[in-house]
Amino acid sequence: MPKGGWQEFSRADSLQRPSGATTEPTAKSQQMVRVQPTRGSKGGKTVTVIRGLELDAAGFKALLKKLKTRIGSGGTAKDGVIELQGDQVDLTLELLSKEGYRPKRAGG
Repeated sequence: MPKGGWQEFSRADSLQRPSGATTEPTAKSQQMVRVQPTRGSKGGKTVTVIRGLELDAAGFKALLKKLKTRIGSGGTAKDGVIELQGDQVDLTLELLSKEGYRPKRAGG
């Protein structure tokens, strides 16, 4: 055992997923989608942040395009988070509900 004490994840086999785990994506209605307006690190401008979506890169791109087109504002998808320009929380909640998600308002 290495000096320094107990290390739960020190072996390579402990980092592997259990063999019984499924890799199927979570259903849209089961995902914990949160929509939140925020002003942090955007020069004081309000942006709408969408977190909790379990999509691949192509899925993020497609959903972002739909949202930007329907809302009529710019936006970006990075690191598993979608950001839309402006305070678009109500419209975003409505559009995500129509897409089959169960979004909730978070924060302010």
